[in-house]
Amino acid sequence: MSLDLRFAVSCSSNMNRSMEAHAMLHKKGFKVRSFGTGDKVKLPGPGPDKPNCYEFGTSYDYIYKDLLNKDKALYTQNGLLHMLDRNRRIKDGPERFQECSEKFDIILTCEEKVYDQVLEFLECHIPEENNPVHIINIDIQDNHEEATIGAFMICELALLLSSTDDLDNDIDELLHEFENKCQRNILHCVQFY
Repeated sequence: MSLDLRFAVSCSSNMNRSMEAHAMLHKKGFKVRSFGTGDKVKLPGPGPDKPNCYEFGTSYDYIYKDLLNKDKALYTQNGLLHMLDRNRRIKDGPERFQECSEKFDIILTCEEKVYDQVLEFLECHIPEENNPVHIINIDIQDNHEEATIGAFMICELALLLSSTDDLDNDIDELLHEFENKCQRNILHCVQFY
């Protein structure tokens, strides 16, 4: 089994789904980073039309304290303070995928829109080294329970992909096997760095 693969996990805001998976993959010893692909970090606010918006790079600690000051009861009840507390123990703040120059072997996305944004970003760059990167999407709803379930699935997939000595040759069969087991549609594409 190879834990040498470099993984990226991305959702829209680098808050819930990608961070839950980041935490689990890191605990299992994988080389992993997590990202968002949106224009801003958006978190639920006091009403559906009043989200809390932050720039990528704003620290999780700052966001935690900001929400704590705005409405401790609301953000404790809806789980945001707990989530932010977890996040700030993993890394400083949310990162935007499009601002990262690091190269990965596998990029796992948590929704089709994020998958499309990752592909669009990678397609804008001319490959220099012709090293493949596998972009894989598993749709995960953006709530705490589904993020936890999704993190287990992503971890299981990472273990499966790490078990082969020839990822590029075996990945289609491995993804088909995983798709049948988890009963979720998987999107897969290869791009090059």
